[in-house]
Amino acid sequence: MQWIFLSPHLDDAALSCGGLIAERTRMGDSVEIWTICAGDPPPGPLSAFAQSLHKRWRVRRNAVAVRRSEDQQSCQRLGAAARHFAIPDCIYRRIPLTGDPLIIDNDDLFQPFPDSQRRLVDSLRDQLATALPLKSLVVSPLTLGNHIDHQLVRRAAEQPGRPLLYYADYPYTVQTNSAWAQSIHPGWQTFTQAISPDGLRAWQEAAAAHRSQISTFWTSVSEMEAAIQSYYEAGGGCKLWGDRNALTITNL
Repeated sequence: MQWIFLSPHLDDAALSCGGLIAERTRMGDSVEIWTICAGDPPPGPLSAFAQSLHKRWRVRRNAVAVRRSEDQQSCQRLGAAARHFAIPDCIYRRIPLTGDPLIIDNDDLFQPFPDSQRRLVDSLRDQLATALPLKSLVVSPLTLGNHIDHQLVRRAAEQPGRPLLYYADYPYTVQTNSAWAQSIHPGWQTFTQAISPDGLRAWQEAAAAHRSQISTFWTSVSEMEAAIQSYYEAGGGCKLWGDRNALTITNL
């Protein structure tokens, strides 16, 4: 079976379900991680917010190239293939009519989906409709945490009308104060994948490969590894959700 995990950024799929991906590749399935917001920043100066993130990540203008390289290493540790799309991260995008940065501060990352980005949804929808193999099983983020780029990916993935599975966005799933289970449609079914100790280790190693991003959520690699293990022990990272069609067409 061919699986395609849609990852808004160059770490989301690895963080959210790296153990599940590792288990599927070990079972002989073909798995690809398609990172949507993996494009270079557009020409011109970076916003003050983007510059502050680069400083924290300890990278310079080549931040996206560094992150793509990290993603290649991460995917290798999971046994998955990497594909990178050319859409820039929202921290680099600008509002089309004004040229102002789309994101000014951290709170802007989690706003309701902006009208200025609706054309980007249509563009991504068309790219996915052209690129996705007909018999592949596509897995989209649930958009827990409401990050703009996660919303972009889910909106575009749902428009072609093909069956989808969904994964819980980690670590937002353990950070949000809302009852995230409400995001699960009552008519959906659950696919559960047992994750072995080897799968857990591959998950942790894949997350660690995204070295520049560790500081986004943790103070060290060891803290990240402990957090993922705790999430795993609580039953996280092993489930996908979707309607009956998404499961039955793949005999899961």
